[in-house]
Amino acid sequence: MAKRHAPKRGSRGFSPRKKAKRIYPSVNSYAETEEVGVQAFPGYKAGMTQLLTINETEKSPKFKQEEAVPVTILEIPPVKVYGIRAYKTTPEGKKAFTEVYSEKLDKRLQRKITLPKEYSSEDKIKAIESNLEQISELRLLVHTQPTFKKTPEILELTVFGPVKDAWEYAKQKLGSELSADEIIKEGEMLDTIAVTKGKGTQGPVKRFGITIQIRKNKKHRRNPGSLGAFSVGRMFWTVPLAGQMGFQTRTEYNKQVLKIGEKGEEVTPEGGIRAYGVVKSRYMLIKGSVPGPKKRLIMLRKGIRPTQGDTLTIKEVIRTPQQ
Repeated sequence: MAKRHAPKRGSRGFSPRKKAKRIYPSVNSYAETEEVGVQAFPGYKAGMTQLLTINETEKSPKFKQEEAVPVTILEIPPVKVYGIRAYKTTPEGKKAFTEVYSEKLDKRLQRKITLPKEYSSEDKIKAIESNLEQISELRLLVHTQPTFKKTPEILELTVFGPVKDAWEYAKQKLGSELSADEIIKEGEMLDTIAVTKGKGTQGPVKRFGITIQIRKNKKHRRNPGSLGAFSVGRMFWTVPLAGQMGFQTRTEYNKQVLKIGEKGEEVTPEGGIRAYGVVKSRYMLIKGSVPGPKKRLIMLRKGIRPTQGDTLTIKEVIRTPQQ
């Protein structure tokens, strides 16, 4: 008799539903490219608003019509490149070869990074240049510069391209600021990676959306009807049970960038955005929603499987006063 077997159905990314290890995510995969540079950038979620736009897509049923488009406001202050980390490939995977740090570290990093007294960045640069053949990957060590808090986040941004060209790019950026304009353009499709809102321990009705049982069921109306067969002797992971809900890393694909602006006052309503305040630096408007609550760090990655977005002409930013 043939063995009854088939691959598991559904996305493995949604189970088991466990808490994220940290409050801001890391980017593990990128689109293939030969361009020298960085493909990801961090931003902070400020809130949502609407844009009054005119649709310029000829095949769209809303061609030449006005429409109100919901958008997410992200504050995108420039990040500071404080170091370069070189990786080499070993039989056990990628391992750090060495790091080069900027001579002038920001005051915000003094508690997190302590350099030895006899540290020399020139010696580290020479060590990398003499071993470029062994190095497989270079990453920029950057820290954010948030406007609403003191503590920055520390991130690694992979530099793409041939190793020699990537090294020249990284050396040029060491000690300077990196802005979103150098990576992201208006109209481009991005993937947003973030940790969702934490909702604590919830039951299976809210967590998985199972049906509430009839009123004549004794005591267990909000529980699953069956936990499994007797003969297996264990419960499968597919059984909906109570547990952690939210605060999980999630990726949403193909979010269109509608606008990148210089002055945050253009999108900040009177009295500021509720639970965020005033957008003080550069901002970005992304079509639709983005995972996570306000003030959470969102990683913006160039679309790994981009689609064609609508061509929209922005007529007005609708700034509703916060109550």
